[in-house]
Amino acid sequence: MKKIEAILRQEKLDDVRHALEKVGFPGLNITEVEGHGKQKGIVQQWRGEQYRVELLPKVRLEIVVSDKDVKKIVQAIQDTAKTGGVGDGKIFVSPVEEVVRIRTGETGEAAL
Repeated sequence: MKKIEAILRQEKLDDVRHALEKVGFPGLNITEVEGHGKQKGIVQQWRGEQYRVELLPKVRLEIVVSDKDVKKIVQAIQDTAKTGGVGDGKIFVSPVEEVVRIRTGETGEAAL
């Protein structure tokens, strides 16, 4: 099993959710986060004054899937979230050792 964690632009969240539903994965967790990558934020202008916004609003999406489904999920997220501009986000894939469904006590992939 793998955990896929994606940091995305907020405006791409609904598109990514619909893409995941189309490939058969409706279950996910979403957290609103702030941060920046190499660009270190953006410079904006207000009333003639420039100021730097260092922490940009993003969305973190988390989903745990079977090993065989990782490529399909990552591809769906990447295809949908990509704008081609700086700040599109990142996708992280990491191993998951165990999953337990609290309600039934099921473990492993049966708990997904």
